[in-house]
Amino acid sequence: MKKIPMRTCVVSREKLPKKELIRVVRTPEGEVIIDETGRSNGRGAYLKKDREIIEQARKSKCLNKHLEIEVPDNIFDKLIELIGE
Repeated sequence: MKKIPMRTCVVSREKLPKKELIRVVRTPEGEVIIDETGRSNGRGAYLKKDREIIEQARKSKCLNKHLEIEVPDNIFDKLIELIGE
């Protein structure tokens, strides 16, 4: 049986399978992107695929702390669009 990679959501602190999370990355060039492949270079932070969690991340600015850069609002809009809620 294959091992399922577990990651921690930066907002809820839940340990979940990697497939249930979205990775947001600060690239080495200083750009913030949504990493749909889970393999992009850079500093990453995981968020649960839940609208409430994404809104909470926007309000608390915890992604800014984890990625050590200002995350633009359009990233949060794209995340909500991506989860389809």
